[in-house]
Amino acid sequence: MKIAVPVSKDNKIEAHIGNCEYYNVFSITENKQIKDITSIESQGGCGCSTDIASVLAADGVSTVIAAGIGGGSTRAFNKSGINVIGGCSGDSTEVVNLYLSGLIEDKGSSCHKHQPHQHEEKHAAHRVPEIVGIHTKEHSCGCGHGSGSSCNSPCP
Repeated sequence: MKIAVPVSKDNKIEAHIGNCEYYNVFSITENKQIKDITSIESQGGCGCSTDIASVLAADGVSTVIAAGIGGGSTRAFNKSGINVIGGCSGDSTEVVNLYLSGLIEDKGSSCHKHQPHQHEEKHAAHRVPEIVGIHTKEHSCGCGHGSGSSCNSPCP
């Protein structure tokens, strides 16, 4: 299994998938351990306006873990057979390990920064993944999800 994460130079999950410099691609063993990490340079732009979904799929990626990702990008990844987990933040390696431990789940769609997109659906559903078992009424991590939600930050 392979997991791709759009990241910045400091290995942090990029706040918006269209702004990432490259994707860390984590190869995962059968025991759910990270075997190795490679990088694929970003093509620039969202997943819906590039062919990054097909590039990652051709490399064997089955899951993308991201922060801000809209409905168009999600559909592009899904069309290429890639599952999307959105709303995550922090160090990409730490977040992948949390995901492999079953502590992160997807709750819907997230990026409305560029809405309306010029796609079939003008407004995607809101995606707010959470660390399983941790639910807060309000938070202020800067993720933009507002009150009534919790975010996927591995920070305390």
